[in-house]
Amino acid sequence: MDLWQPVDIYCERLGPGFWAEPLNALSNLSFVLAGLLGLWLNARHARDGFVALLSAGVIVVGIGSFLFHTFANRLTGLADVIPIWSFVVLYIVFALRRFFGQSWLRVARTMAIAIVVAFGVMAIVPGDGSGTLNGSLQYLPAILGLVVFSAALSLARHAAARYILAATAIFLVSLAFRTVDIAVCEDWPLGTHVFWHLLNGTMLGVLLVAAARHGVKARA
Repeated sequence: MDLWQPVDIYCERLGPGFWAEPLNALSNLSFVLAGLLGLWLNARHARDGFVALLSAGVIVVGIGSFLFHTFANRLTGLADVIPIWSFVVLYIVFALRRFFGQSWLRVARTMAIAIVVAFGVMAIVPGDGSGTLNGSLQYLPAILGLVVFSAALSLARHAAARYILAATAIFLVSLAFRTVDIAVCEDWPLGTHVFWHLLNGTMLGVLLVAAARHGVKARA
């Protein structure tokens, strides 16, 4: 596989240049701002290493996505995808430990089950992961995780529940914008991927607020 092979999968990109996707590139500032918010909240309230790690991870998501929407090749595609899914895994572990008070052994078991379920879901969904719904099906496991956490925290009347519910709602809207990006090109040449970035930056900021305010002390 040629890692330097150019990638052109977004409506805004009309050529191979560095600034061929200016809105998609610059909107990654939303991730950086969300991460800085998390670091500020952590320094002010939590002073927790795990929260700091999550916040730094969001900044890395923004950097990786910026590289992908400027250089736009398979290598920078990895720089985009790997930080995203690394954050997902880290936040799940954080939530299990801090929101649900699971022991590390239970966290390991839950993560193993989650990984099996995620691969199972992706194995049975239609399409090749890129053409179907503009590749948005790859985020189905993340949606399922947010829905499960929202329901469980709400039932437990946990203080973080409203934040996770809000993050879930924002993510669903942002995913809709990601999905229709190519479809609206003819009528809206700039595309809608920029709103995916802006809303996801907001969503990750909400998750970091939940972590800093309500996930500092483990229950077990």
